Amino acid sequence: MPGKILLAPVFANDAYDSEPRRRGLQQLAELGTTEVYPAGDITAEHAAGVVGIIADSSLFTRSFYEAASDLRVIARWGVGFDKVNVDVATEVGVIITVTPVHMDTVAEYTIAQWLATLKRTYTLNRLSHSGDFSIIRTYDAQGSTLGLYGFGRIGQQVALRAKPLLGEHGRLLVFDIRPDIEDIAAQFGAEVVSDPKTLFAESDTVSLHVSGDNTIVDTDLLAHLRPHASLINPSRGNLVDDEAVHHAVDTEKLYYYVVDDPVDGPRTIHKDHPRIICTNHNGGITRESTIRLDLQSIEQVSDPLQGRQPAHILNPAVLDHPRVKAFLNA
Repeated sequence: MPGKILLAPVFANDAYDSEPRRRGLQQLAELGTTEVYPAGDITAEHAAGVVGIIADSSLFTRSFYEAASDLRVIARWGVGFDKVNVDVATEVGVIITVTPVHMDTVAEYTIAQWLATLKRTYTLNRLSHSGDFSIIRTYDAQGSTLGLYGFGRIGQQVALRAKPLLGEHGRLLVFDIRPDIEDIAAQFGAEVVSDPKTLFAESDTVSLHVSGDNTIVDTDLLAHLRPHASLINPSRGNLVDDEAVHHAVDTEKLYYYVVDDPVDGPRTIHKDHPRIICTNHNGGITRESTIRLDLQSIEQVSDPLQGRQPAHILNPAVLDHPRVKAFLNA
């Protein structure tokens, strides 16, 4: 009896269909019975016979892991991992992978929003549709200052694209706590600042490229932005205090706030605000990036089922687990 391979609900969405996806799923079906799992928490009732999973942001409970005695790997279709319970997976001997193959796409989203906010595109569109045909003064990217809070893979891809647009007299500022930040920044022609307050005070636009859910932008930090500046958050909504940023925009402490999250939960406060832009966590989703996500995650499930170590393991300590050693070829 072949094992069962669970697929995230995105694999039932015809809008994401592609020939590469179909070929990949056919190959996966040779290793087990594939089925799309339902939306909601993944618990013990889903565990019987499961050997591999391509996962979305559903919560994987301890009860599921404890019951899934045949499970080898969970491949995240994306890079977020807070709902996968990595510690529990490592404890029971399940490999967790991520698919960092849409970094270029998020960087392009950031550049698009940077230019749109400088050119006041959202305000001009609203004015025109309301019958106000005013000509307003906007800003050039050339000669401006762009600040990047976080300088990992996505931040570096943003820098690569932004530097030519900033021109000879523009500035690219970065803040990151990584110990090699000076060396990395020099490779991209960026200036390192020692604290976030300096980054916010000296930038015309700040973009956040930080993992995790902890709030790092609060009232105090927002107070250092200049009234014409914009804040772009392509990472996670929780990085920014929503009430604080809403008040800051309302009181002209900054011009735009762009967040790649939907108007729900704590972001419901932003509904219909003309200068707070919410984009449904869609910044990394394009036709091309979804194909890359499909193929990478399919490969990451296929490899352990055939005794091979997959790419981009999030919990490398699991490789020492007896359960993992038993199915990975030496």
